[in-house]
Amino acid sequence: MSLRGVLNADSGKGTINRNIYGHFSEHLGRCIYEGIWVGEDSPIPNTNGIRNDVVEALKQIRIPVLRWPGGCFADEYHWKDGIGPKETRKRMVNTHWGGVVENNHFGTHEFMELCRQLDCEPYINGNLGSGTVQEMSEWVEYLTFGGVSPMAELRTHNGRKEPWKVTYFGVGNENWGCGGNMRPEYYADEYRRYQTYVRNYDDNRIHRIACGPNSDDYNWMDVLMREAGRFMDSITLHYYTLPTDNWQDKGPATGFDEQAWFTTLQKALRMDDLITRHRTIMDKYDPEGRVGLIVDEWGTWYNVEPGTNPGFLYQQNTMRDALVAGLTLNIFHKHNQRVRMANIAQTVNVLQAVILTEGEKMVLTPTYHVFDMYKVHQDAEMLDLSLDTGSYKLDGSDIPAVTATASRDTQGKIHLSFCNLQHNAEAQVTIDVRGLNGNDLTMTGSTLTGDRIDAHNTFAQPDAVKPQPFESFQLDGGKLTVNLPAMSVTTLELVEKA
Repeated sequence: MSLRGVLNADSGKGTINRNIYGHFSEHLGRCIYEGIWVGEDSPIPNTNGIRNDVVEALKQIRIPVLRWPGGCFADEYHWKDGIGPKETRKRMVNTHWGGVVENNHFGTHEFMELCRQLDCEPYINGNLGSGTVQEMSEWVEYLTFGGVSPMAELRTHNGRKEPWKVTYFGVGNENWGCGGNMRPEYYADEYRRYQTYVRNYDDNRIHRIACGPNSDDYNWMDVLMREAGRFMDSITLHYYTLPTDNWQDKGPATGFDEQAWFTTLQKALRMDDLITRHRTIMDKYDPEGRVGLIVDEWGTWYNVEPGTNPGFLYQQNTMRDALVAGLTLNIFHKHNQRVRMANIAQTVNVLQAVILTEGEKMVLTPTYHVFDMYKVHQDAEMLDLSLDTGSYKLDGSDIPAVTATASRDTQGKIHLSFCNLQHNAEAQVTIDVRGLNGNDLTMTGSTLTGDRIDAHNTFAQPDAVKPQPFESFQLDGGKLTVNLPAMSVTTLELVEKA
């Protein structure tokens, strides 16, 4: 397949917010416990109870922001249960996820320590569903107030005199479902009430985030923007990619057929239409674009791995997931004027995880490698790239064969990323590079692909799928020709010679 495109390297299309590359860590399965937190006495190398290997891996991909403690868990989490001496913290049943006992050893101080080690922004989700206004207000005070007050004194008593800096605070989660089964009108009023008491202390400024719609619930977005838009800084959107329409049998993470490959990518591409439609509603009430859209739960969702707790949502991660990650990030870039943050679900051992752990062992997934290859786009200026995407057909349906994005970083380096969605065909793409001296460029590249559609990494073979140097390109007189392998994610770097 031969495709053509044009890159206008001197035409910017806005900044790609680094927070689009955010992550999500919920008290769910082995995400927090075992995946991130092992405790100070663990034989697994750790710093203040947090796994060193996981921290180093996440720093490598420049994780910009981390959402916690949920998810559905957020609206049953009472933050005071997770502070103070660990031996006296209240134990509770995690009713949403597996019915296991939550010992609350990982709480506010531990999460903020994790963000310190990662050098990332904390995004804290408050409890509106089963919590009180006072509880949420006091949590913000405990976190951010540096003066004399009951919560500041309590924080000092627990070993932290100085307040933290917290920008992002969510007022409830999925309140249309697990967060209270509310009507949009009711939640809009509750949001207005709760956010009133999410105060700014000292020089800390809270970015207030409202619970937005599930998938294509456009009425929820309309009501929230109409009734509460002026009280929010951002609103969320949740969308998960499933191979089937049956939540009871979503299909396996490995061992799937070509139809499941195609359908999963087809459904992942739906993110573009969802954002477009929700943006239209937001534009009606906020034509200046003040309110951001935060896609703080996205990714693939399959049946759990055989023999694992169904409530732990542990699934393998293949080249199919890598393509979902790449094409979704391309979509977020396209909508950078509204999409200010996104948080893939979830960081470790849950759903479309970037890391899997088993005891002291750790595996980087194909999705991890996409985030590593794409980190060059963080805070870069998106460039005007038009591309004939071609058509990938299967059983009477068709989707784009190739999706792509381009940006220029602060050092002037240009990066192009391509996703060849075809499982069985290469794609040759010829780009007319304009706005640069094409004869004075140096180029390097890397690509991620596999030998089968469910290629993945295991603890026995942790490097079965990893990026490889890529040289199948040619630059001649401003014409860039790239030969993309089947089912691949590829990133090129173009640097003008001094």
